[in-house]
Amino acid sequence: MRKRKDIPIDLLYLPALVLLAAFVLYPLISGIQISFTNWNGYSPRFKYVGLANYKKMFHDKMFYTALKNTLIYGIGSTTLQTVIGISYALLLQKKFHGQTLARVVIYLPAMIASLIMGYISYFLVQYNNGAINDVVKLFGGAPVDWMADGKRAVWIIVLINSLQFVGKTMIVMIAGLQGIPESYDEAAAIDGAGYGQRLRHITLPLLLPAITTSVILNLIGGLKLFGIILSTTSGGPGYSSHSLSTLINYLYFQNQNAGYSAAVGMFMFLFIMVISTFVRNFFERKVAGLS
Repeated sequence: MRKRKDIPIDLLYLPALVLLAAFVLYPLISGIQISFTNWNGYSPRFKYVGLANYKKMFHDKMFYTALKNTLIYGIGSTTLQTVIGISYALLLQKKFHGQTLARVVIYLPAMIASLIMGYISYFLVQYNNGAINDVVKLFGGAPVDWMADGKRAVWIIVLINSLQFVGKTMIVMIAGLQGIPESYDEAAAIDGAGYGQRLRHITLPLLLPAITTSVILNLIGGLKLFGIILSTTSGGPGYSSHSLSTLINYLYFQNQNAGYSAAVGMFMFLFIMVISTFVRNFFERKVAGLS
């Protein structure tokens, strides 16, 4: 009988490969197949339409609006999370009374599901009895329908998403700062370098590996933003705040156009892969230039 220790270690990968095939590869292949059909998502009957769905995509104003918003959600959220996250990390890296509590409070929103965070935030910005409008009225101002304007709604969603996940960025940055030897900063201070100079020429360059990790994760999260949009605007008013993710949901369930929805999904997959790969390579060259 074959001893257990003689079993090749590669067999231990089998459960992971089965899960990968079942929940990633099979849906991906099915999505590619569906994108070439006119399936409505429910009927057992459909026919292949070739590249018709992909051609339609590039003549669809709703698609271009969602694509533009997706870039705003991704780049805007990543920029805010990086800037605020680094600021929090610099502030909270050193020990002081209440340091742990401050870190927990900042990180706490990241533990909430995005859909729930969106509903909570909606109670702040809604027109009737919204917390922000209550404050505005308290000071004699007129209430504002914050989410009635599509462009403003997009940036409010960016802000909500950034504030929810800035704690994750802060944790990554604190870990990066703790890996920087204090002797570098002390030596520069002795040589007369001010805080701003030390931050620019020592801290941030050495923090670049942590920034790279954080930026890529935040960018991917922002580009596939879904829950907050669905719970605050559902893509409205009209379709002005849709992302590609919510557009896919709308096309499938509200428009009953699974084929076109799958085509948008395939585009989104490739789009995020290309953008994230480009950003990763850009930062890797920056890191390599420091060594």
